[in-house]
Amino acid sequence: MDTLIEEILVKEDEPPGRLSEWNNWNWQLKNSVSEVSRLKEIFSFSDSELEGLEKITLKYPFAVTPYYLSLISVNLPDDPIKKQCIPSIQENDDFQTQDDPLGEEEDSVVPGLIHRYPDRALITLTDMCPVYCRHCTRKREWKKGKWVRTENELKNIYDYLKDHKQIRDVIVSGGDPLLLSTHKIEGVLKNLRTIPHLEIIRIGTRCPVVLPQRIDDELVAVLKKYRPLWLNTHFNHSNEITEESARACDKILCAGIPINNQSVLLKGVNDSVEAMKRLCEKLLTIGVRPYYLFQCDPVNGTGYLRTSIQKGLEIIKQMRGSTSGLAIPTFVIDGLSGQGKIPLQPNYLIDLNEDHALLKGCRGGIFKYHNPGEK
Repeated sequence: MDTLIEEILVKEDEPPGRLSEWNNWNWQLKNSVSEVSRLKEIFSFSDSELEGLEKITLKYPFAVTPYYLSLISVNLPDDPIKKQCIPSIQENDDFQTQDDPLGEEEDSVVPGLIHRYPDRALITLTDMCPVYCRHCTRKREWKKGKWVRTENELKNIYDYLKDHKQIRDVIVSGGDPLLLSTHKIEGVLKNLRTIPHLEIIRIGTRCPVVLPQRIDDELVAVLKKYRPLWLNTHFNHSNEITEESARACDKILCAGIPINNQSVLLKGVNDSVEAMKRLCEKLLTIGVRPYYLFQCDPVNGTGYLRTSIQKGLEIIKQMRGSTSGLAIPTFVIDGLSGQGKIPLQPNYLIDLNEDHALLKGCRGGIFKYHNPGEK
């Protein structure tokens, strides 16, 4: 670990009280790095670069927990963790992007509730996160300051859900909903569980990755009470899989809550077969299922991190046959203006008729496969 980062860390050979602070999630948040001036203490930025970053962060603020910061190799200019959390002057460049390309605001039926699919809805509880990911799809919310849904807003959300009985699946998202107090989280889950037609509750959180200290025994005990719960998290690189993040995931899994991972394809972070394969295989070793690989959304301030669609298809193509099917996520584009998720895969089907299919195998061979028909 690099010397400058060590100055931020609490080491295990220090007094127990200091280590206890490090393992406290509130301490992590309180000691987050969120000022550009602090970056000069850690990274090699010139004064002109820092001046540019000051301007960027007026528009797109940043915050990084000491834990997540400690995963960065300072001597590696293109460190994959650094690219995800440290602001870049490229965030101001024009990449033909939009504030809300997915049309979430248009699909918001009441403040804090997005109802796009007939049987599913998504709740945004807060815009706050332990780490402000530079590729965030809701980067537009950062301009509005820090907020948490009021009790009146939550009542309107519950009322809408009660009145729309076709909704059977609710995603609790943000920001990061696990940044709220355990008491607040339980209040939300308890209210959702009073709605008879809600079969499934999903929680979208990056805490296991960037703030694993948040996954404490008290929180896990509360989550366990409101199963069936599913937890979707967001590992993007194998360097994020540490003893701490693995332990956090294990606590959740031992409570009977499955974990799916939703990666985003990011330039210079995971846009190679080797990086994606290593990430997905390591996820399986900690019991986390690689679920989605998202094409990075065309959101303002994220264009410099976007790759071509062909890059994602090529990664999936080369992973197929070289690793377990369990390790291969579904590559998807989130459709513009509320069109929903569009799965993409390499073209293995060359031709199809009533008699046979002409297929291409993962090793490149082409063969006929008898089509049984509909008799």
